Amino acid sequence: MNYPRCQLLPGREKSLLRRHPWVFSGALAEPDAAFAPGETVLLCAADGTPLASAAWSPESQLRARVWSFDPEEVIDADFFRARIARATAWRRMLGLLDPAGGCRLIYSESDGLPGLIVDRYGEFAAAQFTGAGAERFRDTIAGLLLELPFLRGVYERSDVPVRGKEGLAERRGMLAGENIPAEVEIVEEGLTFAVDLRHGQKTGFYFDLRSARSVVRRRAAGRRVLNVFAYTGGFAVAALAGGAVSVLNVDSSAPALARAEKNLRRNGFASGWENCCGDAFRILRELDGAGEKFDLVILDPPKLIPGKAALLRGCRGYQDLARLGFRLLDPGGMLANFSCSGLMTAELFQKITADAALEAGRDAAVIARMEQAPDHPTALAVPETFYLKGLLSRVE
Repeated sequence: MNYPRCQLLPGREKSLLRRHPWVFSGALAEPDAAFAPGETVLLCAADGTPLASAAWSPESQLRARVWSFDPEEVIDADFFRARIARATAWRRMLGLLDPAGGCRLIYSESDGLPGLIVDRYGEFAAAQFTGAGAERFRDTIAGLLLELPFLRGVYERSDVPVRGKEGLAERRGMLAGENIPAEVEIVEEGLTFAVDLRHGQKTGFYFDLRSARSVVRRRAAGRRVLNVFAYTGGFAVAALAGGAVSVLNVDSSAPALARAEKNLRRNGFASGWENCCGDAFRILRELDGAGEKFDLVILDPPKLIPGKAALLRGCRGYQDLARLGFRLLDPGGMLANFSCSGLMTAELFQKITADAALEAGRDAAVIARMEQAPDHPTALAVPETFYLKGLLSRVE
């Protein structure tokens, strides 16, 4: 295609040849070329060989994100229509397009659409544009989403700080189609959840924890459960549905816990649970000091490592949480702890958890490993798309 050419420095094409879609400014011969934000450029090796088409981002160190590794492919509405159709077909194959259900419909680089996240909630969708390229095609993408026969409206949740790295302001509001209701109800494995697409964390619900909720549900029978960072009660509902005898939900957000209560009652659980609003670290220490014990402790904190500078501090946070979790378990109890920090490797997370068990004086063994649900696929060429790590450990 006749797109403006962007040449790489000698030897810097290796990642593209391995089909990794990111090109940083240091790999380019002219990193400050005067291309418009989101403009499609043709990435070329130092000898001029075309390698890929990409979206240009002049404000970011990540200067270009590949749309296609076929240099001849046209990046237009038909391109996006085909990528959306491909992503949708995969979710249909996974059995996630039930009219009453929800899922991550498009997962950025893993679906060949960098900078774009789309979550489906029944007949509505929440879209998030985090890259300059996706932003440039925003209206096109919104119109194409409404071509899907199961969607009636699209709400935008581009209210994330990462947009600032692309020189984009945060934005939230109706994008296309019918207005989104105040609450959208979805069904997951027979359980019902009401979701606030406008104000909820991420786009309102944690679809990436779908598989982990299933694990908890299967292991919860007869157990006293401590659910920390409970948010709107996904794990709580799953645990009680699995036969837990009690659940204590802990979260710093009173509105989130209020929604958790609604979700619990919506699923027929009028009792057997309690909500505690406050700082998780403080409450865990208070429970430990009071000698409280549980049979299953769930620790699903927010991202504690937002960047490399926070790696050490975040690791200490994860280890402190796990240590407290282990201390609160009766013999035969289980700890389910998670990290959604992309910089946290699976190996490091297991080491941190092992060190926490040692500090707590507990012998423990991993009986299950959990990761993001299959509607958040990991592109083999893009290991950064794997971020959610979870361990289920049994203590003696």
